[in-house]
Amino acid sequence: MPPAARSATTRAKAAGGAVAAAVLASALLTAAAPPGAAGADGHCARRAQLRVPGAALQRADCLAELTTAGTVASGHTDPADWAGLTPKDLAVPTGVPGIQIDGYFPDTPAATAAPNTNNGWNHDAQFVIRLPDHWNGGLVVAGSPGVREQYANDRAIGDWVLSRGYAFAATDKGNTGTAFHRDGRAPGDAVAEWNIRVTQLTRAARAVVAQRYHRAPSRTLATGMSNGGYLVRWQLENHPELYDGGVDWEGTLWRAEGPNLLTFLPPALAAYPRYAAGGPDAGEAHARMLAAGYPAGSEFLWPFHHAYYWDLTQRIHREEFDPGFDGPAEAGTPFCAPGTPACDADYAYAERPAEVRRAVAGTALTGRIGKPLITLHGTLDVLLPISRDSDVYADMVRRAGRGGLLRYYRIEGGTHVDSLVDAFPDRLRPLTPCHRAAFTALEDWIGRGVRPPLGHTVPRDPAADPATLLTSCPLGAR
Repeated sequence: MPPAARSATTRAKAAGGAVAAAVLASALLTAAAPPGAAGADGHCARRAQLRVPGAALQRADCLAELTTAGTVASGHTDPADWAGLTPKDLAVPTGVPGIQIDGYFPDTPAATAAPNTNNGWNHDAQFVIRLPDHWNGGLVVAGSPGVREQYANDRAIGDWVLSRGYAFAATDKGNTGTAFHRDGRAPGDAVAEWNIRVTQLTRAARAVVAQRYHRAPSRTLATGMSNGGYLVRWQLENHPELYDGGVDWEGTLWRAEGPNLLTFLPPALAAYPRYAAGGPDAGEAHARMLAAGYPAGSEFLWPFHHAYYWDLTQRIHREEFDPGFDGPAEAGTPFCAPGTPACDADYAYAERPAEVRRAVAGTALTGRIGKPLITLHGTLDVLLPISRDSDVYADMVRRAGRGGLLRYYRIEGGTHVDSLVDAFPDRLRPLTPCHRAAFTALEDWIGRGVRPPLGHTVPRDPAADPATLLTSCPLGAR
């Protein structure tokens, strides 16, 4: 931290409250300026004048490099936020100087929740806005996947769109970590806040872009993976006026009537241990896994997902929408065997009280998108099985009469996180290049009126070189 900032921190602690925030923000805005900072239209122009509407605190820094090629070393990202989401050999672009604004919006998290500790703030509703010197006129907005924080998209999405000249904004969604469900007053409130925070950041980022470049963005695009993909769907359904389009990367499906992850994760928790144990019950357990939506041919991915994803994902999201299932306990019993009292392996969503479905309904999707959307989903996704998620959502969009606004690509050999491609390069393909292909197709769609190919399954050539798959994902002829 620069000396001026350290001095400001001391004064801020003494001042307290809103005055402290103002003192610290002002000093940090001033302290990071390098010698010879540029004038009106040059490097980091207007940095000191930029204000994020509604922010309780902000810090604007002038950086020589906005991608992770520079922000890791400068401390303007957190690699832990994006660990495990991309292949290890994914290229890192360089040559993107500009302004980074970090900050947070006012928030009143639950006293028992663990706040976002990025930047030493211990405060949720954190955001990052990056403004490249060489701007292409566009803005990309993203919410974090899973329960990660605001830098989670930096490697998979932020680096690439910044290198193409976009301004980029991302949010931690207002609550983070495996105790996110402690936030809010009622079941479903924490997830509902995710949507509110993306809307809030989009409006604020559009205003900051106009301050920096003296004109509003010519296009605003939403994108994100997993829970971040859900946020894209929800935004285009509920606030299409803010966006020109979006790319949904394996978004989570929430429907009050199901399917949703509370309907297909419990069967996996109950059946997988019997399948893995072998013996006379293994065949029946395998059949139950397939019936729950886990595709044949994905069995090699099941051990990892049982160990790291299925159990935790079920328990924390079930606690968010149905805290009464396990009484006073919080998020159930890890890896419990069926028959254990209040075991999530026995959870039956359809049999739960009506108030559980009402809680899910408060965050549910309808398919009524109002702007162009491209969805991509891997056929070997075994956290959000494609037949229980994006296949269903695509049908919802069509039934809502919005099929002309959707292009849906099923990516053969894709799975939920691209880091698994490093472990199984002969059986998986990364989705990162497919996301980039979908993004450029969206640009052509909304910018030049060139409609992308109709939705279909994008095949994986079993003889393809893994290096080629890391950089290419043709979506087919238009």
